[in-house]
Amino acid sequence: MPNDQSPTARALRALEILRTRPTTTADELADRLGVTERAARRYVGILREAGIPVESARGPHGGYRLGRGTRLPPVHFTQAEALGLVMAALSGRPAVADADDLVGAALGKVVKALPESVGRQAALLREYASAAPDPYAAHPDPAVTSSLVEAVAHRRRVLLTYRSESGNTWEEEADPWSLVVRHGRWYLLCHSHRVDAVRTYRVDRIGAVHSTAQGFVPPVGFDPVAVLEEHLGSGWRFATRVVFDAPPAEVAPWIRPPMGRLEPLKDGCVLVGSTRNPDMYAQEWLARVPFAFRVEGGPELRAAAAALAARFTAAVPDHRPGSRPSTG
Repeated sequence: MPNDQSPTARALRALEILRTRPTTTADELADRLGVTERAARRYVGILREAGIPVESARGPHGGYRLGRGTRLPPVHFTQAEALGLVMAALSGRPAVADADDLVGAALGKVVKALPESVGRQAALLREYASAAPDPYAAHPDPAVTSSLVEAVAHRRRVLLTYRSESGNTWEEEADPWSLVVRHGRWYLLCHSHRVDAVRTYRVDRIGAVHSTAQGFVPPVGFDPVAVLEEHLGSGWRFATRVVFDAPPAEVAPWIRPPMGRLEPLKDGCVLVGSTRNPDMYAQEWLARVPFAFRVEGGPELRAAAAALAARFTAAVPDHRPGSRPSTG
């Protein structure tokens, strides 16, 4: 599609809309195409002239729909869609530029299948754009991920094998509620029958998944991302308690959910939670908050904050008049 504004391109876009929406009114079609209702009908006419059976349904719930047994042409991309696909792949997986990478090989096939006028810019972007690897990203096994998605979709309890960060391995029976991708990592949000509690597991640490015939009902109206964020900030080995002199409304934008729960405290607020890594908590999270604070607990976080403060103090030599520079 050399031009997104051409009648042919608009007609193909109309076909894509009809393919994904079983019944689409002329008004909805016009709105999705960004044209008048009369123009939308004209593009439907172009599709019919090309031999694609587009049926009309009258009444308050009527509209256009594709006839049964319609054989559609290959998927068409606009240039903007093709570029967006490559950009999204590079953002989520820097190695996608490598043809030996699983996703990179798939993306290469998609780009090669595009018409020259559409795929040229996408190919150039993939070849010359670079992405720095994310040291915190982790890519799970596609087969494991597929099994979990299937179980989530059909609400089937699973038996899985899990390996913790310390290397301990155990078998788990769980109700898989949702998969959440967060900062380059995939998480399984589930109800663990082993401990009878909500758990979040890194999908890249799941070794095997077996679906069972046992069904389950997920919580009504729960927000997977919010629940994941809440659980990432609780239940860890080292307790944390940080007091801020600023009010909660000012501090809140700087607090990530995994840091803990922010509560009012006199004229300021207090952040209560837990962490598995006090050094990271102090260096990567607390150090970025632009407000005065006091670390009241636990002892591990206090030690990490004191070590960080000592490092910064040593990094700024005393240049007061009369002072002698350190000789090391």
